[in-house]
Amino acid sequence: MPTKSLCLALFLTATLLSAQDAAPGVKPAARKATPDATDQAAAKLKPTRVLPYKKIGDNELQLHVFEPEGFKAGDGRACFLVIHGGGWTGGTPQRMYPFAAHYAELGLVGISMQYRLHSQKTGVSVFDCVKDARSAVRYIRSHAAELGIDPQKIIVSGGSAGGHLAAATALFDGVNEDTDDLKVSASPNALVLLFPVIDTSKEGYGNAKIGERWQELSPVHHVRAGLPPTLIFHGTGDTVTPFAGAKAFHEAMLKAGNRCELDVNEGGAHGYLMRSKALLDDTMQKTDVFLKSLGLLK
Repeated sequence: MPTKSLCLALFLTATLLSAQDAAPGVKPAARKATPDATDQAAAKLKPTRVLPYKKIGDNELQLHVFEPEGFKAGDGRACFLVIHGGGWTGGTPQRMYPFAAHYAELGLVGISMQYRLHSQKTGVSVFDCVKDARSAVRYIRSHAAELGIDPQKIIVSGGSAGGHLAAATALFDGVNEDTDDLKVSASPNALVLLFPVIDTSKEGYGNAKIGERWQELSPVHHVRAGLPPTLIFHGTGDTVTPFAGAKAFHEAMLKAGNRCELDVNEGGAHGYLMRSKALLDDTMQKTDVFLKSLGLLK
């Protein structure tokens, strides 16, 4: 029969594993037991090819590319680049396959990107995550001809921390990899942000992970004129990346003279649109309308 000390050890081990496996910002007990609508769709999808866009030491970071039917190099198609979330510390490109595949079906080149994950153990910071996102846009733009992409038709999207990295491609001009060609712009032609980390103050998300330099990576604190047209999806019930941040960002964008639309889901919790096929489809349809209005989707 197990001793008291052994039972306690087993309990603590199980608790620790559960906590480590939980998504950032979500208590272990709230972790989904089964794949949600997005995961179910992603499991059926496979990219046309996977190619490296950046090398850090021995580590190659990759773009998971979905090419449309009839694709050929030199096509000059619009590109939909999407970035996964996970608090900058977890997640994979596969999570966002449904978005990349959807736009490939509509004739664009869809790409889901990999980036370094923040970790104190490896020394990767959120600044490094931002650098990777900006490097990816520069790679796509500088290799546009071979990728069949129009370098002036790049849309960047992302969910949660991925939404933060998407916004970072347009906002944080001073955060760049030393090896990047700064003559190539990292700013996209449109942004689609899904329940993004938009305020990294203590009232928002990520303050402790970024540290004392948090304001350098806080999108709501860097709004200015001339930013790309932006569509934001956010739920009022979001307690991970609070809705107040999205509202403040939206208002600041309009005040600066930028085009910005905020699609509000009343009561929606963090990640709400990823969990339901109906909401996922609705998000994509609204995004289609937004991109058509910009001439980025036929």
